[in-house]
Amino acid sequence: MSNLSGKAISYWIDSTPETNFPSYNSNVSVDVAIVGAGIVGVTAATLLKRAGKTVAVIESKRISTGVSGHTTAKITSLHQLVYAELIKKFGEEKARVYAESNQAALEFVAKLVEEEQIDCDFSRQSAYSYAESEDNLKDVEQEVEAALKLGLPASFVRQTSLPFPIAGAVKFDNQAQFHSRKYLLHLINRIPGDGSYVFEDTRVINVEEDAPCRVITDKGTIQAKDVIVATHIPILDQGLFFAKSYPQRSYIIGARIEPSKAPQGMFIGVGKNYQSIRTTPDKDGLLLLIGGGGHKVGTVENTEEKYQQLENFARSRFGIESIDYRWSTQDFVSFDKLPYIGKLTPFNQHVYVATGFSLWGMSKGTMSGMLLADLILGVKNPWAELYDATRATPFVSPKGLAQNIDVGVHWVGDRLKGLGKSLSDVTTGEGKLVTVDGEKVAAYRDEEGEIHTCSAVCPHLGCVVAWNSAEKSWDCPCHGSRFDYDGQVLHGPSVKDLKKIDSKVRS
Repeated sequence: MSNLSGKAISYWIDSTPETNFPSYNSNVSVDVAIVGAGIVGVTAATLLKRAGKTVAVIESKRISTGVSGHTTAKITSLHQLVYAELIKKFGEEKARVYAESNQAALEFVAKLVEEEQIDCDFSRQSAYSYAESEDNLKDVEQEVEAALKLGLPASFVRQTSLPFPIAGAVKFDNQAQFHSRKYLLHLINRIPGDGSYVFEDTRVINVEEDAPCRVITDKGTIQAKDVIVATHIPILDQGLFFAKSYPQRSYIIGARIEPSKAPQGMFIGVGKNYQSIRTTPDKDGLLLLIGGGGHKVGTVENTEEKYQQLENFARSRFGIESIDYRWSTQDFVSFDKLPYIGKLTPFNQHVYVATGFSLWGMSKGTMSGMLLADLILGVKNPWAELYDATRATPFVSPKGLAQNIDVGVHWVGDRLKGLGKSLSDVTTGEGKLVTVDGEKVAAYRDEEGEIHTCSAVCPHLGCVVAWNSAEKSWDCPCHGSRFDYDGQVLHGPSVKDLKKIDSKVRS
């Protein structure tokens, strides 16, 4: 086993207090039930309550400890390289809607922070997408040209404050960064009262549309006129969002850096094996956050290597001596680069979703909350058509076909893994797929030698999970559900744990 550096927790979560909202335990009826307490759900709840609606925010675990608590927390309309591609695919008008909606989300956060005096380390920063070599320089130059055409605050630069040379970068002025969890905790604390509620440790199992809708949880049923499912990927399989996007994991480390050596701004590389770079103030000075190592969920077993690559980058490029934090995150990448925001299906009138943020969840999640609030309030929104969740989807695009073929390959091929292996093959600290009495078993042996066994079949749609060594989790390579080594759900779309295997198969 490798010894990874740093505390295995998101800095945003580690530096904020635990929340203590109640679980659902009574009969509640509200105007809008919101499933998920991340950036989408909390933004929508804030706007709907301000508009006079009663809301219930329902979180399966704790507020902002999911994807919104594991972000790089950049709020920007510069999404690596996207605008040249959007203009080519959709035309200038639609690309401009994308640009304007993400800029509007950034300014919404800025205004809210100022209005409510939210202490969340919000600061204006320039954002950069940089090419280290001439190979990717043309792409950067095309992005600058496209962004300027759309009225974005873009320029081309050859020099940055990074401690290594670049070939060139697209720079967006007046973007922002913040402490995502401080921001969301401030907002969520304003929700309870006057007929509105926040419930933690309450897992939603299903939503039934009716008059009113019924939100069925593991603690009882909540009634609502409208429902927003803001669970990163919808836990409801209607709409097939799990087949219109694919799940990607990425990794982040945090390391202390002297202010004199710290880069000014927010950075992301272009091309293969890129890194995301920013700093954040903390109680002891300044942390350098470096992210990268992205891959489709469940396709890399030795995930320790991803952290080690980031650590090597931090040491060689920034002279970092020790790592303070490490964590990973997950996002769903939509096949056409546009998020899905709106009605769950064309047949739904009162159930709404937002997903497919393609690694830029702070701006797109905020924008989703704004758009969904407008849809529920009956306010005409100029972004609604572009992001319509029921729009014709690119199943037949090369990327869509490849990803869904890959799902089919896993569904069939993974059933052949682990044949002939037994529980005795699982060493201390290791997770393996084994076959016991003809059943596919996900087995992990902890540091004390105890074996933990559960079914290896994901309850979502029956794919076989894969071991993630750095996170000590079982990850589904088909649609991104994740489970801890005891089989409890960490990430949807699954709302059910892996089935427990009877103790008689333990050794």
